[in-house]
Amino acid sequence: MAMYNIPGSVTTPVPGATPAKAGEVVEQGDGVRTARTVAEVMAQSQAGDVLDELDRELVGLAPVKARIRDIAALLVIDRLRMNQGLQAQTPSLHMSFTGNPGTGKTTVALRMAQILHRLGYIRKGHLVAVTRDDLVGQYVGHTAPKTREVLKKAMGGVLFIDEAYYLYRPDNERDYGQEAIEILMQVMENNRDDLVVILAGYGDRMETFFQSNPGMRSRIAHHLEFPDFAEGELLRIAEMMLEQQNYRFGPGARETFQEYIAHRIRQPQFANARSVRNALDRARLRQASRLFANPDKELTVDDLSTIESPDIRASRVFDLGAAATPNN
Repeated sequence: MAMYNIPGSVTTPVPGATPAKAGEVVEQGDGVRTARTVAEVMAQSQAGDVLDELDRELVGLAPVKARIRDIAALLVIDRLRMNQGLQAQTPSLHMSFTGNPGTGKTTVALRMAQILHRLGYIRKGHLVAVTRDDLVGQYVGHTAPKTREVLKKAMGGVLFIDEAYYLYRPDNERDYGQEAIEILMQVMENNRDDLVVILAGYGDRMETFFQSNPGMRSRIAHHLEFPDFAEGELLRIAEMMLEQQNYRFGPGARETFQEYIAHRIRQPQFANARSVRNALDRARLRQASRLFANPDKELTVDDLSTIESPDIRASRVFDLGAAATPNN
């Protein structure tokens, strides 16, 4: 189980304000005007900063980003309705994220938690990431306390359940996953104003899971599908990862890594951005070994920051790629 605390969260002062009448300007106790426009809600909550950061942080994923903006728009308009004295029921915000590994599901969940907190829909804005092992026990009477302990930690924030379909194992009559599912569904219904649950995993397996658990499907309001990254997007992701660690591609290295991606994307167990990160880690390892082999050389900033083409081409992915080429 992993818990992520979102730094810099600012709760909008709108919740709890006295509803304004039409045409009336109302100030809250701290002198902040009750939001009456979309721009005011976005400025007071700083939710727009999170959306902009999401655009900068994630390459591609245009459909996902558009859906996140749609959800944010719904929450902002609901907030404005509340400020005008119109009836506004807390919307269901439980979600399903489907897609292959390394497509940004956890990153988007973190940003979603931040957006929901800044707009006042969850109290704390933290994210608790779990798998089946964190929820399901190994013997009778073990599952319920494990699941409730996780839910207790997640209250006021977002619970992210990765590979959620593993909760349900119909082939094993002694499996206790169904107990965890029933507790989750009850809390998702009764505490939806204090907890958002995001279920994540492969699309086909999640569909099977929902077919087997229609009660869970009915509680999920938003289904977001995360597409695989294109080769050009993966190369851009690699450059961003290197920049964040104060590295860069040397002459010809970018082209070599582009070739690496073209081979790796067609091989088994490819995991999108995760595979790119692993490849860069290995390239950094080879760069370090190359520099370490010349102990008397005075190393410059460029030496220490540059990934050269041979650091990448030493990967066995190139041999596997060549072996897979027809007539080779």
